[in-house]
Amino acid sequence: MNTELLEIQPHEIRIIFELEKQSSCSIRLVNKSDHHVAFKVKTTSSSKYCARPNTGVIKPNLICDFTVTMQAQKVAPPDLICNDKFLIQSTIVSNGTTEDHIMCTTFAKEDGKHIEETKLKVILVSPPNSPILSSMNRISRMRSYNTVTESNNDLAQNNSSNAKVDEVYTKVVEARKNKQSINRKHTEELRLSNDVEEIKSKLREFESILKQDNPRTNQNTRTGEAGFQLLFVSVVALVVVSVYLGYLLHG
Repeated sequence: MNTELLEIQPHEIRIIFELEKQSSCSIRLVNKSDHHVAFKVKTTSSSKYCARPNTGVIKPNLICDFTVTMQAQKVAPPDLICNDKFLIQSTIVSNGTTEDHIMCTTFAKEDGKHIEETKLKVILVSPPNSPILSSMNRISRMRSYNTVTESNNDLAQNNSSNAKVDEVYTKVVEARKNKQSINRKHTEELRLSNDVEEIKSKLREFESILKQDNPRTNQNTRTGEAGFQLLFVSVVALVVVSVYLGYLLHG
C-alpha cells in the first residue's frame, strides 16, 4: 500500500526545556485516507515522557491531536542535545472500531497487515532570556539576523533605484515640456511673420490701385490723396510693428 495513512504535523517534537519544570508540545495527526485508522504512540524514554492519548482511532479525513509532556528534569543535557525519539504506528481498522478495541496485536506485523511507522526526534529549545543556549539555537538566530539584514539592504537598494528612476523621469518630462514650448514659440513667430508679409502685400496692392485711380484729377487732389495714402500706410505699419514687438516682449 503506497498511500500514506496519516500526515503528522510537525515532523519533530520541540519542547521548551526548563530545569525542574514540566513542558509540553502538541502533535497533530491527519487521516488522509478513506478508512478508519488506529494509531499508537511509543517513546524510547517512557520514564521521561508521557503521551496523551497514546492510542486512538481517527475517522476518514478527520484529525486527532495528542500531547507530549516531558517530566521536570534536574539536570540539563550538554548543549541541550537530546537523543530521545518517538514512534507513531498506524494501521487500517474496520468501521466501528474504538480505542477500547485496540490491543497489542492490532499493530503486529503479521498476515500481510499494513503497518505504517514514523519516527519523530525530540528537540529541546531553551526558553527566551535563558542562559542555556544550544549551538543550534545560536546558529538559527544568527541565520535569522543575517536574513533580516540582507532583506533590509535589498529594500534600501530598491528604494534608491526607484528614486533615481523618478529623478530621470522628471528630467525627461521637463525637457519634453521645454521642447514643446520652444516649438510653439517658433510656430507663432512664423505665423506672425506670414501675417505681416500678407499685410504688406495688401498695402502694396492698395497703394497701386490708388495710384491708378482717377488719373485726370488735378494736382491738388492727387497731392491730398497721396498724403492720405501715406498717412494710412504709416498707421497700419505702426500697428503691425507694435503688435509684433509686443508679441516678442511677452513671448
